[in-house]
Amino acid sequence: MKIAIVKLSALGDIVHAMLVLQFIKKHNQDIKIDWVVEESYKNLLEFHPDINKVYTVNLKIVKKKKSLYLLFNEIKRVRSFGRYDLVIDMQGLVKSALISRFISSTHTLGFDKFSARESFASIFYSKTFNYDYKKNIIERNFEIIKFALGLESSKDEILKKLPFLYPRDKYFDSAFSHIKKNIILIPGASHISKRFPVSKFIELISLLDANFVIIWGDSTEKKLAENIKTFSADVTICNKLDLKELILLINQADLVIGPDTGPTHMAWALNTPSITLFGPTPGYRNSYVTAINKTIDSNSIVNPMKINQSDDSIKTIDVNEVVKISQLLLELK
Repeated sequence: MKIAIVKLSALGDIVHAMLVLQFIKKHNQDIKIDWVVEESYKNLLEFHPDINKVYTVNLKIVKKKKSLYLLFNEIKRVRSFGRYDLVIDMQGLVKSALISRFISSTHTLGFDKFSARESFASIFYSKTFNYDYKKNIIERNFEIIKFALGLESSKDEILKKLPFLYPRDKYFDSAFSHIKKNIILIPGASHISKRFPVSKFIELISLLDANFVIIWGDSTEKKLAENIKTFSADVTICNKLDLKELILLINQADLVIGPDTGPTHMAWALNTPSITLFGPTPGYRNSYVTAINKTIDSNSIVNPMKINQSDDSIKTIDVNEVVKISQLLLELK
């Protein structure tokens, strides 16, 4: 059987979806899996041993240029991917549904109009599956795959997962200490409301005896990192990292602390201890707590279908709680 999984973006969402690969192969080694993703995330997937081939699309440039010519070229390219027994859209957006529909296949499966992120997407599937959008995203991914392939599983398979991102090298650079525990801090996120305040990161650093390494993705996030370093001696700011380097760094960390953003979820995928801080987004949906991966939520009441960008409740998270959990996780490492 040959299948294609469509999960185009973003970083954290792709990471959450990738767990299903080991689940599929555990239950049926003969299933051949291709993956369709936005070009900018290709490096996250291309070395995965359970993926036969990674195909890319570049819808971002189509949107940016507003070009029908580029759009038709993308459609033509998608139609050349080959033929599949089944295409599974794990994203539930109109754009991912259209890509799924343009791929040649016997069947196209996605979430129904009651559970897709964008209900209109469901009209493009030949088969649909219902699983409440508000439920945990990891379980949601598992359930659509179970339905699609007729597989059985329990939640234990999630808790007992093997690391599923693959660093290509054994060592990184001099950012890490050989004496102290190494903690990666992530001050950035896609929205300001998701960011843990700089002042609280500074307080956190003063309360933990460790070597701190800060990662960043754009100039705004780099400025946040520099503001933290101004007040904290035991801090190294990394150079800008590509996805391969990011995987390598997180894989070697003793602990990762950050908001609901891609690199924090990568720690979960690598079985690296982590603390994910939630403000305007739902921790119960966007993470999966394990013995070494913990979450702290603000007291905000969150609607997963409509994130309130003015919700700054992440500022209310107590640094002492972060410190307490950090110390417990560092003892386990």
